[in-house]
Amino acid sequence: MELKPNKLKQTLKDGKVAFGTCINVFSPNLVELAGYCGLDFCRIENEHAWRQDQSMEHMMRAAVVGDIAALPRIDKNNPYLIRKIYEIGAMGFIIPDIQNSEEVKEIINAAKFPPAGERGYSGNVFSSGFGTRAGEEWIKWSNRELLVGVMIEDPKAVQDIDNIMSLEGLDFVLFGPADFSLNMGLPAPQKNHPDVQDALKKTIKAAKNNGKHVMIGVGYPWEEEAQKYIDMGCQMIEIGHDYTILRNAWEGTVKKFK
Repeated sequence: MELKPNKLKQTLKDGKVAFGTCINVFSPNLVELAGYCGLDFCRIENEHAWRQDQSMEHMMRAAVVGDIAALPRIDKNNPYLIRKIYEIGAMGFIIPDIQNSEEVKEIINAAKFPPAGERGYSGNVFSSGFGTRAGEEWIKWSNRELLVGVMIEDPKAVQDIDNIMSLEGLDFVLFGPADFSLNMGLPAPQKNHPDVQDALKKTIKAAKNNGKHVMIGVGYPWEEEAQKYIDMGCQMIEIGHDYTILRNAWEGTVKKFK
């Protein structure tokens, strides 16, 4: 793996909108295809999935081949997963269910090599070319180029959103309207509920005030909802999941002809 600049990070720094998708099926081919299609990032679902094998490593290699930033979503409260996901080639990660800024501080600490954090060192990993690019250059590259992301999906996190967004080392947040709806006490996900949309607006405002970025997932019809959230200030647009994209195509076609 080459120590190249993170294209996704540069796109965001330049003030441009980054587009991505989510892969649930752990297919390296889909990750590679996403890159060939011109997407900037690919969130890999490992919160609501059970993969503790070599599948993720294959997907990271596919991301390198397809020249797309892989952003696995990994479990909360396991700082060792952060180190491991970086070591196999991820250009960033996403931690779900954030409650407050103290939790984000711990995540940043686990993600950065000293003196910025406490990430443990080993150069014998894919990210450093299995030692061929290890050492000081790799450490500086890792701290500079690799992204740190967390999820805002609880009203308690929005209450602390200014402190969260002010933290050095945090790059972006993924706003999760489904869990936010449920954590508000609603009986089912309601993405367009006024209180959910208001929380998203507060998140976007805090992000802009602190030089951070907000990701949001969009559903079908993709273009209409994507434009809505771009106009609101979201800079990272996740275009569906592999499941939802296929479901819309298959169901839509079947309903049309049956």
